[in-house]
Amino acid sequence: MDVPVCTTTGKIRAADTVPGGGSMTDRIPHFERRMSDQDALMWSIEKDPLLRSTIAGVTILDRPPDRDRLTEQIDRASRTVIRLRQHVVEAPYNIAPPEYVIDEHFDLAYHLRFQRAPGTGSLRDVLDFAAPFAMAGFDRARPLWEFVVLEGVEGGRAALVQKIHHSLADGVGLMKISMAFLETEREPRGDHGPMPVVPPGEQPSVVAQIRSAIAYRTGRRVSMMASVPPRVAGLARRPVGAARGALLATASAARLLRPVSKPMSPIMGGRSLNLRLDTLSASLPALKSAAKRVDGRLNDAFLAGVAGGLGRYHLKHGIDVEELRMTMPINVRPKGGAQVGGNQFVPARFPFPVSIADPIERMARMKALVAQQRAEPALGLAGSISGIFNRLPVELTTAVFGGMLKAIDVVTTNVPGAPYPIYVSGAQMLANYGFGPLSGAACNITLLSYVDDIHIGISTDPAAVPDPETFVDCLQAGIAEIEMLAER
Repeated sequence: MDVPVCTTTGKIRAADTVPGGGSMTDRIPHFERRMSDQDALMWSIEKDPLLRSTIAGVTILDRPPDRDRLTEQIDRASRTVIRLRQHVVEAPYNIAPPEYVIDEHFDLAYHLRFQRAPGTGSLRDVLDFAAPFAMAGFDRARPLWEFVVLEGVEGGRAALVQKIHHSLADGVGLMKISMAFLETEREPRGDHGPMPVVPPGEQPSVVAQIRSAIAYRTGRRVSMMASVPPRVAGLARRPVGAARGALLATASAARLLRPVSKPMSPIMGGRSLNLRLDTLSASLPALKSAAKRVDGRLNDAFLAGVAGGLGRYHLKHGIDVEELRMTMPINVRPKGGAQVGGNQFVPARFPFPVSIADPIERMARMKALVAQQRAEPALGLAGSISGIFNRLPVELTTAVFGGMLKAIDVVTTNVPGAPYPIYVSGAQMLANYGFGPLSGAACNITLLSYVDDIHIGISTDPAAVPDPETFVDCLQAGIAEIEMLAER
């Protein structure tokens, strides 16, 4: 991910330059007015509360941030990234995906709050506060994000607890949005300039919404028709290759949508609306070095550590399971060009081995599996497939995806973070944990890198994992086993 460099003011601003040329203006995501079909699908299947897709975060700071300064910076960020001031309006009769409009009643004090940390202010107290905060549903009449600053954290520290709806953006998109209020110095110098002006709030009438939705659908049809001649010409030039490609894409789509009835884990089958949050940390250089043993990347080492930990957890319960089922988001953002907001990923579902004892062999196997998933032809069809499901009754779509998602044993996510120290209104970031949504799975394990550290957020459903301490210990052992492979 392109990241901003330290500037004379220390503020990550829209005008700052970044590695490779260009400015931050090019790196702040551009959001379409309407949800994409993938975003809309995540929005609609929440008819089943088990499928809620809230992303949470816990950032540990070395001291409390300056209240007035952070309030001003978040206010400015909400004007720069206008999506933070928009709420969702659903199209009448589901004619088109929901659209975002500026909230005429936007209240920053609702979205950014300050309070005392509970208990003694330990990390456990912070995580226990963050779990019900993340579980609570969003007010759908407001923008889909909330921040709480917890002051009085152990050791004179503070914590920034965040939650945001997944339909707004994915993990990579959220890291880009956060650039609007983060800093690279504790006390930056210089003026940030005048406060950006926000267009007036709006509440379109039903008639206006219908017209807009019809215009959107008409534009989509025109675009699809315009793409037909080139496709026909390509078919005429390469009939055999085109037919083979169509067959491969069809088979790939069938694998992508293959129905599953139950989890592969014999012990992590329970599902509930409850949530438990835990954390782990590891060395970024060590995991990267370990991945070189198989000519792999950080994600290969991470997944091998997770697989080893899950295998250990089942053995603790007297179960020698061969494979589990994973969902892993594959980033499909185009490299270079304009940065598009929203979600730009395809969820790959696949069985993966947890019984391979040799960590190097396990890492090589994970590398091959991930490469196979990235090569699936259906990755380019995700939008079209989502569009088809969005035309079906919500109850049917929710039932279909609910059956698939509740059979997932683990969701894994790897999000690249800043490679240099970051500050939040005078407070230095010490650790940054992301917690991906369960969305029906037994657990979600999210890796977020920061400088030379890896911070891992672990979300578990207590109905599936009733002994979280044992679960975390096993994951820690699995990650440590991979770290030991680092070349010295």
